[in-house]
Amino acid sequence: IFGFIGQFFFSMRFIWQWLASEKQRKSIIPIGFWYFSLGGGICLSIYAIHLGDPVIILGQISGLFVYFRNLYLIFKENNRKN
Repeated sequence: IFGFIGQFFFSMRFIWQWLASEKQRKSIIPIGFWYFSLGGGICLSIYAIHLGDPVIILGQISGLFVYFRNLYLIFKENNRKN
C-alpha cells in the first residue's frame, strides 16, 4: 500500500503540471509539482529500502536532492522578492 501511495504522488505531479499548463496556456512547473515529487520520492525511497532494492533506492534518493533543491530555490527567490 505504501508503494502505491508513493506512485500516486508521482502520478499526481504530472497531472498537476498538466492542469496548471492548460490553465495558463503555456508549459509551466507549479510548486505543487515539487511537493508531489518530494512526497512520492520519500514514500518510494522508504519502500525501496524496505524491499532492499539498491537500484530503486539510488534512483529515488538521488531524485530527492533535486526536489529539495528546487523547493529551496523557489523559497529563496520568493523571500528575495518580499
